[in-house]
Amino acid sequence: MIKRTALIPLLAATLLFGAAACGSDDDASSDAAPSDSEAPAAASEDTTATVAETVPETVPATEAPESDVTLRLGYFPNVTHAPAIIGVDTGVFQEALGTTATLETSTFNAGTEAIEALFSGAIDASFIGPNPAINGYAQSEGAALRIVAGSTSGGASLVVREGIDSPEDLAGATLATPSLGNTQDVALRAWLLEQGYETDTSGGGDVKITPQENADTLAALQSGTLDGAWVPEPWATRLVLEGGGHVLIDEADLWPDGDFVTTHLIVSTEFLDEHPDAVKALIVGLGEAIDQAAADPAAAQLIVNDGIEAITTKRLGDETITGAWENLRFTLDPIAASLKESADDAVAVGLLEPVDLESPGIYDLTLLNEVLTDRGEDPVEP
Repeated sequence: MIKRTALIPLLAATLLFGAAACGSDDDASSDAAPSDSEAPAAASEDTTATVAETVPETVPATEAPESDVTLRLGYFPNVTHAPAIIGVDTGVFQEALGTTATLETSTFNAGTEAIEALFSGAIDASFIGPNPAINGYAQSEGAALRIVAGSTSGGASLVVREGIDSPEDLAGATLATPSLGNTQDVALRAWLLEQGYETDTSGGGDVKITPQENADTLAALQSGTLDGAWVPEPWATRLVLEGGGHVLIDEADLWPDGDFVTTHLIVSTEFLDEHPDAVKALIVGLGEAIDQAAADPAAAQLIVNDGIEAITTKRLGDETITGAWENLRFTLDPIAASLKESADDAVAVGLLEPVDLESPGIYDLTLLNEVLTDRGEDPVEP
C-alpha cells in the first residue's frame, strides 16, 4: 500500500529544475491575505490577493558582532517557515552565532531560487521544502548540499467543496495542486492511486488534476468551477474559511504520529565542511526559536505575521494564521523516513526517476545530534 506524503520530489531526472520552476514546495508568492482591517465586507478580487513580488534581498543582521565568517541564510515569508522568521526577527540566530559568524539573510519566493542561490555561492544555507532540496541534491550528483536539521512538520490537506464527503465521491472530479510534480501534487496522485483512481499529467484520468497558483485555486473553489485541492498551509485553512470548503483528508492522518517533513534546513557542503561551528550554532538558535514558538504560540504568530508583512506588505488574517498554526508542528527532527518514503511514492506514480539519497547521503545529522544531546533530547536517524 502506498503511504501518502507531503514531501515528494521532482518529476524526472531530466525535468529536475524545469518542474520546480513551475512552482515549488516553497512558493511564497501568494501566502498572505489582506489583514482583517483591510478585508472587504464582501468577497472581491482581494480575497485572492497575492503577496507583492519579493526578490532575494540580503539583509545584514543588526548589531552583529565583527566576525571573519559570514553565514548567508535564506528563508521564505511563509507560515511554514515560522521558526526561521522568529530566529531572524528576534535576533535569536545571531545571538546563538555569537562571535562565530555574522548572519546575513535573504528571502526567496520559490525553492528553485534558493537552490540557484546556493549553487552560485550567494547563500550558504536555507530553510526550504523537501522537493527543491532533493532537486538540488540530485542535480549536483549529491555534491552541493546536506540536510542538517528539521524545522516544520505537517500542514497539508485535501479540501473539497460541499457534496464531496468520501473518496468515492471524487470520481470525475477536478482537483488542483500548487504545481505539477511538487510535494502536494505527488501526494494527491499517490493517494488517489491507493483509492483506485488513475490520473495523468495532462489533466485526464478518473480524477482530473489541474496544477495552478494557490490564489487561482481559491478563486475557482469560490466560483464553483473546482471540486477541491490538495494544498499546504495557510492555503488549506484559507480554502475552508474563504472558499467554503471542508477537509476531506488531513495528510497528518496518513503518517505515523502525524509527522512528515514540510520544511528543513539545508547547508552547502562546502560551508558545512569549512565552518561546522557556525552551522552548529545556527542549529542551536533554531532550537531556541522552536522553543519560543511552543512556549507562547500567540506571541510567535504575531512575530511571524509581522515578519511576513515586512517582506511582502501583506499579512495573514488572524483567524487564518491561527488555524494554519494548529496544523503545523515545529521540530528539529528532519523526519528523514518520510522523505525517503515520499521519494518512493513519487517513483510509484511515475513522477520521479529513482534518486540515490544514501550515497553520498542527503543527510548529515552529526551536528544536530550533538545539539539534541546538549538539550537532553534523543538523537535522530538519517
